[in-house]
Amino acid sequence: MTVESTAAHKPRRSAGSKAGAGGTERARTTARKSAEPELVQLLTPEGKRVKNAKNAEYAKYVSGVTPEDLRGLYRDMVLTRRFDAEATALQRQGELGLWASLLGQEAAQIGSGRATREDDYVFPTYREHGVAWCRGVDPTNLLGMFRGVNNGGWDPNGNNFHLYTIVIGSQTLHATGYAMGVAKDGADSAVIAYFGDGASSQGDVAESFTFSAVYNAPVVFFCQNNQWAISEPTEKQTRVPLYQRAQGYGFPGVRVDGNDVLACLAVTRWALERARNGEGPTLVEAYTYRMGAHTTSDDPTKYRADEEREAWEAKDPILRLRRHLEASNHTDESFFAELEAESEALGRRVREAVRAMPDPDRFAIFENVYADGHALVDEERAQFAAYQASFATESESGFAAGTGGN
Repeated sequence: MTVESTAAHKPRRSAGSKAGAGGTERARTTARKSAEPELVQLLTPEGKRVKNAKNAEYAKYVSGVTPEDLRGLYRDMVLTRRFDAEATALQRQGELGLWASLLGQEAAQIGSGRATREDDYVFPTYREHGVAWCRGVDPTNLLGMFRGVNNGGWDPNGNNFHLYTIVIGSQTLHATGYAMGVAKDGADSAVIAYFGDGASSQGDVAESFTFSAVYNAPVVFFCQNNQWAISEPTEKQTRVPLYQRAQGYGFPGVRVDGNDVLACLAVTRWALERARNGEGPTLVEAYTYRMGAHTTSDDPTKYRADEEREAWEAKDPILRLRRHLEASNHTDESFFAELEAESEALGRRVREAVRAMPDPDRFAIFENVYADGHALVDEERAQFAAYQASFATESESGFAAGTGGN
């Protein structure tokens, strides 16, 4: 399994970046990154198990993982990446209005998703396609919203997986409130909220940390630090590693290798167990990388260098687990061949399902704005209707003129 390439052009560097000020800034950034603490890692990029005292606290949470479990995690990541690639292609073909790829973040999502129990409740952003897979949401149900034919496409309570949240960071407040309710009900289930490094700068996330800490809410905040909040790098948002922010609110934070599915599984299990045991919230920072664009409307070659992506390709989460499976003799070529066939079948199913979906209702945007209607909305609807009708009129007149000329 390989990571699809981006455009070959490297981002342009301003003249100022070559000057002394730019050099000083780069030196500060390099020093800051080199000073950052190590992360929890159970599989190296070469696929070798890491065994040391530092990781022992978390390693015990995956001590019972079998070769079959490892193959299952690998299958989850491969199929999630295949679905994601198909969705990206469908958007490029005009079948979807937008798509937010998870390319490169499969381990963070599959590892954490598989750590949840059926009675736990998940609050995602708009990129958690792998977590949705783990929660049993059919991939085709994720695409209706991006095609504009529904407002979500699945029943959140059917899988304890909330609808995708487009507003940045607001789902952490929803998760905190839900977790406070869970605690009042006396249930031993937990809540997990997903967000990105960019969302960590939102006030909603800070408020969520405050409320969850004060009320000892059974919630895990799972931050996928993919290094870029659209075009803004993490070092432009924070002067300390993100997981250390939890200290100021009075609960623990931990940084995990977000490209190591086994470590993500272990750390999330640990955090969820704390929540279920009444020990309150935890912040997990999954240190990973967004291989593709922020969304299909973005061009990452404008703001980041090819060399950066190439360095992260060497840490690819799928390749890492494959190396481990092969080195441990936990599988053979027939497994990979069968999975490849299953992957292609999934791609065909998704493609056919999307193309069978109806076209979006262009006038749906005017519905449900006001409970009893509004004169201005009525006026705007009429203007839009006239605008749409003008295309049909121009097409018909053009056809008639062409016919007459012949």
